Amino acid sequence: MNTKELTIEAGRAEKQYWKDLWTYRELFYFLAWRDILVRYKQTAIGLAWALIRPFLTMVVFTVVFGNIAKLPSEGDAPYPILVYSALLPWQFFSGALTECSNSLINNANLVSKVYFPRLIVPTSAVIVSFVDFLVSGMILLALMAWYNFVPDWRILTLPIFILIAFAASIGAGLWLAALNVKYRDFRFIVPFIVQFGLYVSPVGFSSKVIAQRFSEQLLLLYSLNPMVGVIDGFRWAILGGESQIYLPGFALSVAFVVVLLWSGIWYFRKTERKFADVI
Repeated sequence: MNTKELTIEAGRAEKQYWKDLWTYRELFYFLAWRDILVRYKQTAIGLAWALIRPFLTMVVFTVVFGNIAKLPSEGDAPYPILVYSALLPWQFFSGALTECSNSLINNANLVSKVYFPRLIVPTSAVIVSFVDFLVSGMILLALMAWYNFVPDWRILTLPIFILIAFAASIGAGLWLAALNVKYRDFRFIVPFIVQFGLYVSPVGFSSKVIAQRFSEQLLLLYSLNPMVGVIDGFRWAILGGESQIYLPGFALSVAFVVVLLWSGIWYFRKTERKFADVI
């Protein structure tokens, strides 16, 4: 007769946590796919909304900053491509913040009744925003074809900056997801953060404008915005040519992203055990 023994060791749950993430990977796929379907359920044009929003934003920014304010582009790059190469990572980041902040609240029944690594919930929400990112990329391809703009070899480095955008989105998203469980005020704060961040990030204009009008100390302070390094990296990879990266500011921005990701995971794991009671 075969018998199996179950041994409960102190601290073993902590050691097994990261293995559990792999064990529950199917739940990760399910939540991501469910959220994608729910987002565009019963919509007349479906995924086209992922194209309309960034396209209209690009048009407005091009008219305001490019035509009215007469701000310069980078090299020979058309201004719409300059704007859209920044809108892509920004829309991904802002969408991830919004989805992550509400992810635990929207899955309250699941969180309070079933055990699984709660880290799966906000991470799957980031994947939903990444799907929109991939769909929105088609507009960039269309703009390049319209303006006969051909990127150079730098475009091959784009996955590196996408990974940095992922890290920034997950890090900030974990903070907001955990804080929103305890303090529901964050459901009002997050839209403000997203709206304010759009205008303080170099989305509608080139970072060269900031470099020309501020001292190096203020430029470094500005680079603490994690999306500054991401946007500059996207433009460097997509626009090529005369587009440059301010290396000290980029290094500072990436370092802040690393700290944001590490601290987000740390805080989320610290408060995770209380989610079921508080939510």
